[in-house]
Amino acid sequence: MRAMNKLPETVDEADQRWVDGVAWAKAELGIGISETCAVAGDASFRRYLRLSDGPRSWILMDAPPERESCEPFVDITQRLRQAGLHAPRLEALDLKRGYLLLEDLGDRLFRDLIDCDSADHWFPDLFKVLATFAQDVDTGGLPAYSRKRLQDELELFPEWYLRRHKGLQPDCAFFDYWESLCTELLVSAEAQPQVFVHRDFHSCNLLLAPDDSIGIIDYQDAVRGPLTYDLASLLWDRYEPWPRARLEPWMEAFRQQVAPDTAADVWQRQVDWMGLQRNLKIVGIFARLHYRDGKTGYLEMIPRFWNYLVDALARYPRFHPFLEQLEQLQCAP
Repeated sequence: MRAMNKLPETVDEADQRWVDGVAWAKAELGIGISETCAVAGDASFRRYLRLSDGPRSWILMDAPPERESCEPFVDITQRLRQAGLHAPRLEALDLKRGYLLLEDLGDRLFRDLIDCDSADHWFPDLFKVLATFAQDVDTGGLPAYSRKRLQDELELFPEWYLRRHKGLQPDCAFFDYWESLCTELLVSAEAQPQVFVHRDFHSCNLLLAPDDSIGIIDYQDAVRGPLTYDLASLLWDRYEPWPRARLEPWMEAFRQQVAPDTAADVWQRQVDWMGLQRNLKIVGIFARLHYRDGKTGYLEMIPRFWNYLVDALARYPRFHPFLEQLEQLQCAP
């Protein structure tokens, strides 16, 4: 657990939300807060603060209403908990001002627990979470991970990575192959069962909670979408690149849980192609986060996801012409 720091007696105006949020939390809990500590956040405008009265702690989420709505987080929290999953308990909420007081799930991120030696121990439990997503989490009223939405995500790659980051202007031949690739990926995604999708199910959004259950966070953008999406998020992780010899048995193990009637080769292709869609999107998003949002540190993660997408393209002959286009553009990171 990170060391805590006392809240400063005076803060600049930009931190007034922290001061107001801590005051609100103290009033809701009816106790004094002796220590505070900022908790690592995500790529959104949300911020997190750990509050403690000594033996106990909570997480204060600050989501400025003009930038982030707390309502999707609250909605998905309730859906996950109703399915028996360990999303953080909601202790108090002020949706108008954009404050949530949450159960503290701790600091034991799966990013720090999963390595080459331990992965086979942890993945079966993570697959159980994914199976619960697919089979038990209510998807009524959730936004659809529609063909248009998936296509819009794919377009981040040529717009933000090729054009903005690499300064390239691909020709018509490139876009002919690009459109063919996108069509194949989208048809594959549409053909799958549509289930609850976290959308960012990876080792930094999973914690081993104090009760040794799997804690789930950062799920407010959940949708109803393709069965393989969250599996692809887990397998092609930003922190641990797995060799193919380990990926395929994990794909098969999850197929047996959630799609035993789907042929193994069809399933593997669906997982690969879903991962390809996601990794093309991620390369584009990381470039956009840098140039549009001024969030540093994301460009340095692009090479790993580039390697993921090149590996997937190389495995399917129908995608070789597109891979050759990328090679001709000399656009590797």
